[in-house]
Amino acid sequence: MTPFLAQTGSWISFDVHGLAQQFWNNTVDGLALGGIYALVALGYTLVYGVLKLINFAHSEVFVVGAFATWLTFYGLGFRPGATPVLSVFEIILFLAIACLAAMAASGGTAVLLERVAYRPLRKRNAPRLVFLITAIGASFAIQQGLRLVFGLNQQPQIRLLQPETLFRLFGAAVTNIHVILFVAAVLLWFVADYFVNRTRLGRGIRAVAQDPDTATLMGVNKERVIVITFLVGGLLAGAAALFYMMRIPQGAIYNGGFLLGIKAFTAAVLGGIGNLRGALLGGFILGLVENYGQSLFGGEWKDIVAFVVLIVVLMFRPTGILGESLGKARV
Repeated sequence: MTPFLAQTGSWISFDVHGLAQQFWNNTVDGLALGGIYALVALGYTLVYGVLKLINFAHSEVFVVGAFATWLTFYGLGFRPGATPVLSVFEIILFLAIACLAAMAASGGTAVLLERVAYRPLRKRNAPRLVFLITAIGASFAIQQGLRLVFGLNQQPQIRLLQPETLFRLFGAAVTNIHVILFVAAVLLWFVADYFVNRTRLGRGIRAVAQDPDTATLMGVNKERVIVITFLVGGLLAGAAALFYMMRIPQGAIYNGGFLLGIKAFTAAVLGGIGNLRGALLGGFILGLVENYGQSLFGGEWKDIVAFVVLIVVLMFRPTGILGESLGKARV
């Protein structure tokens, strides 16, 4: 690794050779990681599109799904340690059960959060700053509740599926985990996009996002639309939690959603918050940039590079890559 300003003993590195050598490995892994960011980012962008609210408690909705995944695996009889020998059918079945449990837990948490924390504020016409403070407070409340139940330490990992190389892309190993994460993220985004743009409930979401008062006058039940919006965001976060647990080398932890939530929000802003396609694009870009930055500058700069890229993009395009002005954000 070639030090940057080596004569001064600088602590930052600039390893172009390392980036070139690991380019395709970073690309494959970055797209898989970006899929997780994209699914969580969809929840942020949906809620913002409808309520103009940055729901910072969404990261804890994700963590609830992670614990639900772990508890489901444990309840099905699997234990930390060696990966069990299962048939393809059994793996699909157990992963599907865990996914449904995680989605139900996260979706239920999101709806409860809307009911308890945000609805009373809407009825009182509270200022948006109060909503933001409440979101931060709810995030800490859920986080500390998880700490009381599960403790400070990470849960030992339960793995049903070991990474196995399916094929190689320009020398980079593409594993079954990579394929599952990427394909699942795209499929779930497609379902969410179809739901919002092609269904009756989706039309209600878009109507409330564009003009809540006019939508109400036209017969749209705004409260039901808001609940559905939180539910859909929670379901996507629950699915992302399962995929995250399949990828990381450790189990769930009570504060595990903090950094990932910030990155997912960054992905939503990068792509254009209030734009579903922007959330998907922003997630993939963020995953790629993180991995490229890790090879170029060193692992300790991985998180910093992602946020620097966000700042640079917003300097030249404040609405994000695909977004409109925030005052006219649409889903």
